[in-house]
Amino acid sequence: MSAEAAFQDALLARLAADADVKAALGDPARIFDAAPEGAAFPYLSVGRGVSEPAGASDTQLIAHRLTLHLWTRDTGRRESKEMLGAIRADVDDASFALTGGFTLISCRIVYADVFRTADSRMAHGVLRVQAVIEIV
Repeated sequence: MSAEAAFQDALLARLAADADVKAALGDPARIFDAAPEGAAFPYLSVGRGVSEPAGASDTQLIAHRLTLHLWTRDTGRRESKEMLGAIRADVDDASFALTGGFTLISCRIVYADVFRTADSRMAHGVLRVQAVIEIV
């Protein structure tokens, strides 16, 4: 298992267990690595992940940025912002365990944006989470 996969698995499990996230995304929370055809709204799907070395000579660290997409049929932006707020409260500066011989050093929300889709039929939120992960 890669550090990136271990982080994604732990992050999604954490979000799925959070009461405020479930209030925003349903219970059970509609959180998908890839959303299935016809998924009920609102939901979260995983987007792009980018990693780069961040360690020094005596430690192996990677900085991983994972993009989360929030989708809602609410043509306003309020529901997306509520989802974003629930996720931020659960994840920003959080500490949680990773499996596979990896240790989460830090977890931060580094970017968030909410906008309407080009056809104005949905609101779309983008949230980028940056994790520093130690390979032990």
